[in-house]
Amino acid sequence: MIQMKDSVFTPELVRYIESIESEFDKIPGKRILILNQISDFIDKRLKSSGEAELLFICTHNSRRSQFGQIWAAVAAEFYSIQGIKSFSGGTEATSFNPGAVVAVERTGLRLTKSSQNPDNPEYKLQTAEGAPEMILFSKRYDDTANPNGDFCAIMVCSDADSACPYIPGALERISLPYEDPKEFDGTSQEKLKYDETCREISREIHYVLGLLG
Repeated sequence: MIQMKDSVFTPELVRYIESIESEFDKIPGKRILILNQISDFIDKRLKSSGEAELLFICTHNSRRSQFGQIWAAVAAEFYSIQGIKSFSGGTEATSFNPGAVVAVERTGLRLTKSSQNPDNPEYKLQTAEGAPEMILFSKRYDDTANPNGDFCAIMVCSDADSACPYIPGALERISLPYEDPKEFDGTSQEKLKYDETCREISREIHYVLGLLG
């Protein structure tokens, strides 16, 4: 694997990613097959057009799809893979959940609220020093901020998967569902479950991009 110099990332984030890499053997075989499909899509697109766009989709674009977008951008930077662009959307727009925001920050990433819209605030994220800033907020999958063609639609929740059997413009549509940490909101397990979901998505996305590094 080829990675960028550690100095462009926070030391905390580097340790997190290195621990993620040590857990690739925890990924179930059935999911490995799905992850390999995503990696194959990226590889083919990079070779044919120099660009691969990934659109992570869940119901509210509040938790799991945001995690997917973020970790795809981080992994692309970490493995020095040019041409990967990640996006996220939902079947409806709500807001980037505060519990998901702080789960991301506990990994060593830093999010900055860039708008004061109480209903759907925007956050800025720079995955690494020198990397372009990402603007994160909840939106529909067909929002103008997202690609309208030649992308891979990655369905990260079963509800969105069943509600959207067809995603216009997608070259491929891949089902990669995760459990929703929302189910534990307001419980003693809330922080743990958000961290677990964030870590699981990070682990699998780093596996995907690590195959290309």
